[in-house]
Amino acid sequence: MPWYISFIILFGAQIMKLSCTQENLSRGLAIVGRAVATRATLPITQNVLLSVDQSMLKLSATNLEIAMTTWVGAMVEEEGSITVPARLLSEFINSLPNEHIGLELEQGSGVLKVTCGRAQANINGTDASEFPPVPTVEDGMAALIDPQILKRAISRVAFAAATEESRPVLTGVEVKLEGDRFTLAAADGFRLAVHHGALREPVESETKVIVPARTLNELNRLLGDQEEPVEVMVTPSKGQAMFRVRGPETVELVSQLLQGTFPNYEQLIPQSYQTRAVFDLPNLLRAARTAAIFARDGSNIIRLEMMPGENGDAPGKVIISARSEEVGDNQDEVDAESLEGEEGKIAFNSRYLLDVLSVLEKGKVALETSSSSSPGVFKPIDSDDYLHVVMPMFVQW
Repeated sequence: MPWYISFIILFGAQIMKLSCTQENLSRGLAIVGRAVATRATLPITQNVLLSVDQSMLKLSATNLEIAMTTWVGAMVEEEGSITVPARLLSEFINSLPNEHIGLELEQGSGVLKVTCGRAQANINGTDASEFPPVPTVEDGMAALIDPQILKRAISRVAFAAATEESRPVLTGVEVKLEGDRFTLAAADGFRLAVHHGALREPVESETKVIVPARTLNELNRLLGDQEEPVEVMVTPSKGQAMFRVRGPETVELVSQLLQGTFPNYEQLIPQSYQTRAVFDLPNLLRAARTAAIFARDGSNIIRLEMMPGENGDAPGKVIISARSEEVGDNQDEVDAESLEGEEGKIAFNSRYLLDVLSVLEKGKVALETSSSSSPGVFKPIDSDDYLHVVMPMFVQW
């Protein structure tokens, strides 16, 4: 027998009465809680909106940049709506034992009474009419993307977006939908990440929008092990985008889009190289992490020297080093799977190097360079759907 949470809510002329399981309500509040404002100029954005929609309990929250909505299965007797402090309600519901829970709002009081056994609490509510309108995206460009393909793309790209607001468009990710493909691209002035992926179905026309990286990171958390395709919709004005995730719970994430022109990143991608080395990723990542220990006490610089094999017999190697005037230095060698071209030297910011190697996870990675003052390009060997460009650090060799 499932444990139920019961709601009896009267607010002015409105009344809402329903019941749902504690587990489902707790999970729903945790989902929309990610969109609740933490520092609010508009206090009601720290509330969650409870309403009835399609004979289900609808939970909504917004921080005015993103809005999240999910639905909880419920036994609805009367429809209505109310807002209550999200954190307080969530923490209290989570703390209650698996017993019948009653929620009641006395007419005209504005106080939600919660009872569980001999325990009770009173939570001050606010009329739903004062809650900011939760945006919906019904018309516009629509696309379907496999959730695991989208999750991989976001993980490989969103981290490269800028965190400073000096150039707002760089805090976003350019999302391009064209034919049966999508492209995500992000840059912060020091690095560029680009990922291509397949759509479930071709789109009718090309669309480009800039989605805040924070939005995509929230979307990534929702994807989990989902199997149903993610529906992406963009308004005709390109002012908002909606991502609908279907699974145990249906979740809609609506985001404001960034306005402006994203840099023409194609011209930033080197079209040739002087040195190309292929490495086993775990070995290269291990050596880079070791070097980062010394780099952090210096200038956060890791040096890479790619050395061709002697007489062309051996595949070659890379010497990875870092040094600090205060703590000392270290050096390590990693054998290359293959090395084309001449000897190459390049230095990277240690965080940028670790970031790209970490998201590639496994397999083999190629590093292409032209000179110590030109960008380095990282590409996974097993696919051509991703590349990452990192600007070099200028050092004395």
